[in-house]
Amino acid sequence: MINQFIPASGQVVGNREKELMHEAVDRGWLTAGAFNRQLEEGLTKFLGCKAVRTTSSGSSANLLAFSALTSPSLGKRAVQKGDEVISVACGFPTTIAPIIQFGAVPVFLDVDSTLNIDTRRLEDAITSKTKAIMIAHTLGNPFNVDAIMEVADKYGLWVIEDTCDALGSRWRNQYVGTFGDLATLSFFPAHHITTGEGGAVIINNTKLSRLVESFRDWGRDCWCEPGQNNTCKRRFDQQFGELPHGYDHKYVYTHLGYNLRITEMQAACGVAQLEKLHDFISTRKSNYKFLKQRLDRYAQFWLPTVYPEATPSWFGFPITIAPTAKFNRNKLTQFLESRQIGCRLLFAGNATKQPFMKDQNYRVHGPLENTDYVMNNTFWIGVQPALTEEMLTYVCDTIDEFIKENG
Repeated sequence: MINQFIPASGQVVGNREKELMHEAVDRGWLTAGAFNRQLEEGLTKFLGCKAVRTTSSGSSANLLAFSALTSPSLGKRAVQKGDEVISVACGFPTTIAPIIQFGAVPVFLDVDSTLNIDTRRLEDAITSKTKAIMIAHTLGNPFNVDAIMEVADKYGLWVIEDTCDALGSRWRNQYVGTFGDLATLSFFPAHHITTGEGGAVIINNTKLSRLVESFRDWGRDCWCEPGQNNTCKRRFDQQFGELPHGYDHKYVYTHLGYNLRITEMQAACGVAQLEKLHDFISTRKSNYKFLKQRLDRYAQFWLPTVYPEATPSWFGFPITIAPTAKFNRNKLTQFLESRQIGCRLLFAGNATKQPFMKDQNYRVHGPLENTDYVMNNTFWIGVQPALTEEMLTYVCDTIDEFIKENG
């Protein structure tokens, strides 16, 4: 029996993070500043995207990314109330929450054995109302990027990649999050890097950059950084709507926005974490490989498939109980938890069955058979960098013990 709890996820923070956070405090500039610019630029360079803009959480990133697509400045391409957005019910609620909150209609497709959207039904789901596709790379396992982008290009659809669980995953040797118009990241402690709370929007379509910034920064039209003034050189010499001529540009609001900025201390932590990202990704892959080599032999388990073009940077190790097993998920997860091994379900399971979806406006395209199966039979355990080989061995030995007793 191991003498410590083995969590499914968690942060790995050391002295470097503390040093930079103290430095941020000592500088006396507490809102986003130099460290934030360093974090945004570092992520942009790492991913090879056009730009990155930090925000207060991964959920905020999803909200900002979707909100950008609703801007009237996009003309006919703007997502309007009643328009449809392709997604999946098997995932995290805040991937679909912005769609519903705005008044658009999520269209749910089933998932396949990768635990991602089943793209075989994708084109059939498109209607004259479809404006966008907003889906996640589940637990770091890339969805079929080629199929998604082909349909998006054919029908002129926006694509938002929820990459919150997939920082460092690749498709054809290109980082996911760099294919769609926008993508999102989460820096919650469970994720690949952490700032405590925090997230980011990855921008691949430069037309959307100012829109993301506007919605994040109170909805304002001005693009001055905090502490800066009159970057446009026309601060008091413009006409906006029915405001008086020359109304201060710093107080002109083009969008119904928010304040979803990150703090400088969070950004400082993120800068230190970014220095370790390659090692974090490598360890997650190695931990996943260790578990797969030990657990792949069990006919009682279905492990996710991976597209040949995909190289996952795993967030967790998903296990689905096969229909031939003589036990159910609850019996196994309760056994693992009793032995100090943390387990998590695949988030909302089937979001259409969650309490928050009651009376919401959505459409289901085709049966959600696999989604329902995942809801009832899938869970995941950790591959996070803090887990040692001793811990992983204990996890596998404990599962071996369970199978022998319930095989």
